[in-house]
Amino acid sequence: MGEFDPKAAFTQSLVARLATITPAGMPHLVPVVFAVDGDLVFTAVDAKPKTTQRLRRLTNIESNPRVSLLVDHYDDDWTQLWWVRADGVAAIQHDGAAMHTGYRLLRTKYPQYQSVPLDGPVVTVSVRRWSGWHG
Repeated sequence: MGEFDPKAAFTQSLVARLATITPAGMPHLVPVVFAVDGDLVFTAVDAKPKTTQRLRRLTNIESNPRVSLLVDHYDDDWTQLWWVRADGVAAIQHDGAAMHTGYRLLRTKYPQYQSVPLDGPVVTVSVRRWSGWHG
């Protein structure tokens, strides 16, 4: 087996947990689908049922753009365990090239987006640090 490549493992994963901080300083964690281009991670507010597109994560990012994304793999064979964290600075894209790039990458990675509309803002995370561990 080859050497563990944290960024590749992260990129190939299907779901991450996005950690933000509320304006009151409390942690907020949500699962997200995402796509990666270099050191830029894209996730979007899509049309899956929600009470609003004005999500807590967006309010949190506006207040404090420092975020973390975590992916992990569990296996009963603990030599196969791993996790990767991407720490960075988030921005909310309501239009423009970054939003369209995010939509394109997400549609390519997730076939579900052929039937679930992408119609909300895109969150970009400029990754400042990749870290990880493997068994």
